[in-house]
Amino acid sequence: MSAPPLFRLADERRVTVVRDAAMVCRVLDDDPVGTCMVASRVADHGVEPTAIGGELWTRRRPGESLCYAGPNLIPLRGEPSDLNAFADKAMSTTRRCSSLVGRAELVLPMWRRLEHAWGPARDVREHQPLMALEGAPQCAIDPAVRPVRIEELDAYLVAAVDMFIGEVGVDPRLGDGGRGYRRRVAALISAGRAWARFEKGEVVFKAEVGSQSPAVGQIQGVWVHPDWRGRGLGAAGTAALSAAVVGSGRTASLYVNGFNTVARATYARIGFRQVGTFATVLLD
Repeated sequence: MSAPPLFRLADERRVTVVRDAAMVCRVLDDDPVGTCMVASRVADHGVEPTAIGGELWTRRRPGESLCYAGPNLIPLRGEPSDLNAFADKAMSTTRRCSSLVGRAELVLPMWRRLEHAWGPARDVREHQPLMALEGAPQCAIDPAVRPVRIEELDAYLVAAVDMFIGEVGVDPRLGDGGRGYRRRVAALISAGRAWARFEKGEVVFKAEVGSQSPAVGQIQGVWVHPDWRGRGLGAAGTAALSAAVVGSGRTASLYVNGFNTVARATYARIGFRQVGTFATVLLD
């Protein structure tokens, strides 16, 4: 007699693709900081899967359960049974995605179910304080930090690749020689969302607005050149970008690994306050 299964799949047929943009936007507006990554896509492209590079799933109505399923899985709302159904849908209809990310109370239950089918993650970051700044920074701003120009792409890429490897543990140039990563970074520069301080043509501080919704600019990729660390560039540089985000009428936001006490202290000095906890499961 065979052993019973570890779990029983929920009825995945109850998970449907959302096509009502107004209902989705109401959910996103309820949690603008926590949903910024998805809200930015919806604001730019609507909810059609071909436009946003993935599907928005619900089990009943978006106001009760919602999950973005694309290159990443981003659960946005749901009870435990909804999260189970989203996990089962992902197992049955999509390949293993590159990551799960979002509020920890939604991500971690989904991952516990998915892990049985997808195998171990490369890294699970269970505690990432989600922080927000709605007013002016409380520390000095570095006036030398400015938007990167497209002709500075090559110099900026050196810093961006170093940051990516240090943070994610994977070289973003693998697979296609870096062409895809170069395009993504170039797009951020063209949009005015990559900021840096240069010294003699070399980047000594960098940061980006990785996702930008009408309400929130989510800062990512904060990096200081090793030779320049310990001089306060991280705080002053991040404050400069945060001031620009707030000046655009948005809330500045970011999330940080819980174990990174230096970064957390830096962001607190700028004036960021914790508004929740994210979790990230890195698969590829």
